[in-house]
Parts: sequence; C-alpha cells; structure tokens
Amino acid sequence: MGSEDSDDDTPRLSAHTLAALQDFLSARDPAAHLDDGDEEINPAATEGLARGGETKGNEMTLDIVSEDWRLSQFWYDQPTARAVAQELFFLSKQFHSPIACISCPSLYVELKKNYAAEVFLFEYDPRFQRYGNDYTFYDYNFPEELPERHHHAFHVVVADPPYLSRECIEKTVQTMKLIAKDDDTCFLLLTGAVQQDYAKDLLGACPCVFKPTHQNKLGNEFLLYTSYDPLDRLGGWMK
Repeated sequence: MGSEDSDDDTPRLSAHTLAALQDFLSARDPAAHLDDGDEEINPAATEGLARGGETKGNEMTLDIVSEDWRLSQFWYDQPTARAVAQELFFLSKQFHSPIACISCPSLYVELKKNYAAEVFLFEYDPRFQRYGNDYTFYDYNFPEELPERHHHAFHVVVADPPYLSRECIEKTVQTMKLIAKDDDTCFLLLTGAVQQDYAKDLLGACPCVFKPTHQNKLGNEFLLYTSYDPLDRLGGWMK
C-alpha cells in the first residue's frame, strides 16, 4: 500500500464517473480482480487502456483487462494511447533503444500490438505478470529495487506516477533516472497539471500542447511533459 494519506494525492473522478462507480463495481467480472483477501494494494498509475496477454505457444495475445478502481486505474482513451505510443516508437527508432513504461500498461500494449516495439513494463499490479519477461514488479515506494539488468538500459522512458504528490513524483523520477541510459535519455511524464513545477525541477520537463484524456473523465487536468523539445510533434511545447 502506498504511504500517501491525502485525498489530494489521488486522481479524482468527475461527478459523472463517481456516480457510475457502484454500478461498475457490481457489474464487472470478479475474475478480473485480485482476490478479496489481498490486503496490500497500491494505487496504480492513472493510465490508459491496459490489456492483459496470455501466452499460447510462442505467441502472446493481448486482451483487455478491466479497470480496477480499487487500484486507482482509469484508462486513457484510444487517441491518447495511440499518440503517445507513436512518439515513443519514433524515439526508440532514433536511439535504437528499447522503451521503458513505468506504470502505464496501455502504452506497452499499444506499442506491442501496433508497432512491434521492444518494450518493458514496470508495474505494481500482478495481473500484468501475463506479459512474461517484459513485466517487472515495481513499487514506487522502493524506487531502486529493480533487477540490475534494467539499470541504465533505456534511452526512452515514460512514466505515469500513481499519486499527485511530490513524494510520489520524486520517487518515480528516481526510478526513471536509474534505468536511463545516459544524459541524452528522453523522458516522458504523464501526470496532473498540478505537477508542472515538479516536472520542471526534477526532469527539466515542459508540458506539451497535446493533452492526455481518459475514457472515464477525471476531475484532475492531466498533461504530458517531455524532457526534450518535441518540435511539432505532440503539438510542441506549450508557449
């Protein structure tokens, strides 16, 4: 469980989405969740369109995993997943580098399905173990507890921190820098507009004109920050 104790640290649902919560919880497939007896649950990143995969022979199939609102999961809509994945793939080709996705399985799936990219997912939710060797368990409370093979291995790193707090973004950035190849690594950060100063201070990242959106609208405004100038991609940096 995360150490955050303020409601402001967690992305907030809009009134419309909050009203649908009870119907959602009662209607969804129980098999899509952790067992009710599981006590330690860490709210996962508010990111998009996460899908699970099952291995059949040597081929992995990717299926949709339902949002688990107990884990603070609110999926991006498809245009957001597509736009960000396209940018990540462009960067990976420029650097001839694999892509690291921290707490954003939607981007992992989009990249695997539509770009055949080499991509790795760092995620708390154990349902994503179905991705096999592409999956690494990740708890932001322990930002450096990752296999050594991932240290300084990526020129392209994207993250969606689980909470809207300075502690969470600081620890997430600590992980991002641990797995970054070198000073030329491109960082992308998807998080609330309230994090703009932190994104700048910790990563030198600026918000893009393109704004990520979710299938279930949130009360928090979200932005996409990059540590590099995307030029005319993603609408460029905000002026």
